[in-house]
Amino acid sequence: MEKFELVKMLYDAGAVKFGEFVLSSGKRSNVYVDFKKASTKPKILKTFAKELISKINFDFDKIACIELGGVPLAVAVALDLEKDYVIFRKKKKEYGAEEEFVGEVRSGEKFLVVEDVITTGSSAKSIEERLKKFNAEVVAFSCAVDREESSLNPISVLKLSDILKFKEGL
Repeated sequence: MEKFELVKMLYDAGAVKFGEFVLSSGKRSNVYVDFKKASTKPKILKTFAKELISKINFDFDKIACIELGGVPLAVAVALDLEKDYVIFRKKKKEYGAEEEFVGEVRSGEKFLVVEDVITTGSSAKSIEERLKKFNAEVVAFSCAVDREESSLNPISVLKLSDILKFKEGL
């Protein structure tokens, strides 16, 4: 699918906004991408999962994501590829079994990290650090939208520059 069509899907769903925003990283931006909102639309979620999968050309064992943003996309990719996935908590539970993730991590496993939007990459990097504790490794980072500000060079469906080109055409 053309990038213009993908951006239009997000825009039409109210998931792309222009103005003044503070991002979760604390940075300020004139573009806000709310992929969580877009992922509540099955057609958009399915389309972005398919687009992301089409860019994956390597082997891995499981998918990892962090609550909440990356979960819908990670699940959609996992369902399509029939891969297990692990959902990391932003912080370890302080009650019950006090788990820091849901799912299984085994030594030697290779993971694809799936995020909704990557800005600084700090959430994705935190998953990598946590997997290292289990002698597991991240083979690639991926996302629906790369804001092009991190050093991760993620596999992405769209980049912020694609969204800005769309805005020029409005």
